[in-house]
This record gives sequence, structure tokens and C-alpha cells, in this order.
Amino acid sequence: MSLGESPAQVRSRDVNRAKGRSRCRAMWCATAYPDLVPDDFLIAHNPEDGSRLPYLLRIPLGPDGIVLKARETWPRTGKVYCHRATGWPADPDLVEVVPTRSCVRRGASIDLVLDRSRENRSQFVLTRARGREAVFWQTARTAKQARPAVSLPTARGSGIPTLEIVVDSHERYAWTFDHQQVTTRREGLPAGDYAIEVGGRVLASVERKSLVDLVSTLTTGKMRYLLADLSSLPTAAVVVEDRYSAVFKLDRVRPAVVADALGECQARFPTVPIIFCETRALAQEWTYRFLAAALAHADEETHVKTEATPLTSARAASPGEVRKWAREHGYALADRGRIPREIREAFDARR
Repeated sequence: MSLGESPAQVRSRDVNRAKGRSRCRAMWCATAYPDLVPDDFLIAHNPEDGSRLPYLLRIPLGPDGIVLKARETWPRTGKVYCHRATGWPADPDLVEVVPTRSCVRRGASIDLVLDRSRENRSQFVLTRARGREAVFWQTARTAKQARPAVSLPTARGSGIPTLEIVVDSHERYAWTFDHQQVTTRREGLPAGDYAIEVGGRVLASVERKSLVDLVSTLTTGKMRYLLADLSSLPTAAVVVEDRYSAVFKLDRVRPAVVADALGECQARFPTVPIIFCETRALAQEWTYRFLAAALAHADEETHVKTEATPLTSARAASPGEVRKWAREHGYALADRGRIPREIREAFDARR
């Protein structure tokens, strides 16, 4: 015991050291002895070049374990698509090693319980999607979110046959808008992740956020700069792939801090709404409808400015304008004096 340390501090230090040794030992064993029965849940970088599934998962099931390729390291905002891998690499680039409490196969699902306080219970579901075998990694929360008891409409947004949406080139796993009448192209955007352009100018843009990303952006102060960039556009919004009620279930940050930060952002940038859309599919649908409506609104403004007939002014016509019109339509009228009543009535009745 060092001078000034209490017994509780000593116990905490020893426990942390033991955890560190255990983690290092597990990572060393997984690398040095890949043929051993896996006791831990392992996550590594996928060594395949150009793969859209950047992570490998080693599930401790069976004598050799099961290997899957995955898009994310945990199903936080929605179900994570997984695909069968060819095998576990001999020299894996490990990202995370987590001790396992239990891993049991139950029919078409694998129930995995990890030995940690949060993000510990999940399930791998073997199913078919579009006629092909697929594996989805989910938690109880994301499984509930995936079934919001609504069906998305198939009608075109604002009557536009096909909407072209520009996807920011920095967006890693971009929406595909498979359910909507949309074509996409990648390009660097000045603000937001998804936008529509006319003549090279951004008309509307949407910034996409998961709840975890939203909380991080709010607590680090980056949200103000992001909203300032969005507010410089004609139309913009932030869409969140979660419910607002999820803010008050946070355990790593005080919910009141996040709620206050959201209120401050909306008060400071009222032209950029922050929309909570419950699920990723609903957030994608809202973004499609929002961008389509923005394009339709821009087309209406262009028509009014360039093609529509000007509206009649309420200003009373001057005597000179009445005399000019009367002469153009064959009325005999003196250059001076009172304009006859019948000419004034004919002028007022003109089309």
C-alpha cells in the first residue's frame, strides 16, 4: 500500500490490474493459439480488401467456434447484418476480447451473453432475406425497434418520379433507399450527409445521427458548428435513428444534460429541426419525403420567379396610364382635363 492510499483504493487498483492482465492474456492466447476452443467473444478487423463488412466475429460455439463477418461491433441502433466468413485469420488484428457467460444455440438463433455490465445480451438469428441465407445480429431493443408496427408507403415523394440524392463521400455506411424511388451518387457535401442539388447548388440537406453519435456530438460541443453549417443552406434538418425517450435511458451521461443541449440547439438554430424517427427505416423514409418536398418547393419558387405572370398591383392607375390605354384601344381623349366616366369604366373592366 502506498502512502496515502486507502484500502478501497488498493482493492480497486488490484482489480483493474487483474482485469488488464486477463484481457492481455486472452488476446495473446487468441493470437498464439487460434486452434484452441474459444472461451471469449472476439472481434477483429476483417483482412479482406474492399469488404463492406469490416469486422470479424468469433462466436464461442462448438469445438472450433463460429466466424462471421459483420458491419458493426455491436447492434446499437439497429440489427447488424452478418455474413459467413471463410475462417479465422492466423494473425488477427483484434479489436475487442470479451469474456462469455453463455453461448447457446436455440433453433435458428444463437443466444450470446457476455461477461460485462452493459451491452452484454444479444442474439444471432439465421434467416433468409430476398431468397438468400442471411444472419442478423440483434438485441432485445433493436429487435423491438425493427418492428414499429407500421408499413412504409410506396407512393412517390411529392409526385417526383425518381429523386436523385447526393450522398456525402465521407458517409461510411450510407443508406441505399431501396424502398424508395431514388438514385444516389457520392460527392463531397458542404454540410449534411444526404442532399439534393440543382445546378450544382445544394437546396436541402439532412444530417443523419445515431443516438450514440448524437450524444457524443452534443457533449463535445461539435453540434453547434454542425448546425451552423446546416443553417447556411436553404433547407436542412437533423434526423436521429431512435426515439426521444431513449435519451432518458442513457447510463453513461446524465439524460438532463443531453435534453438541455437539444433544447439549446433548437432555440439557437430554429431553422434546422432535429427529428427523432424511432428506427433507421423510418429515418430513411422521412429523409426521402423531406428532400422530395424541398425539391418540389424549389421548383415552385423558380416557376414564380421566371415563368408565372406577375400579380396585379393594388395601386390605382395614373391618368397618364388610362389615357395611354384609351388611345391604344381607339378612344378619342384630350391630353388634358377630366377623363370621361365611360372610358374609366372600360379601363377598369379590361382583361
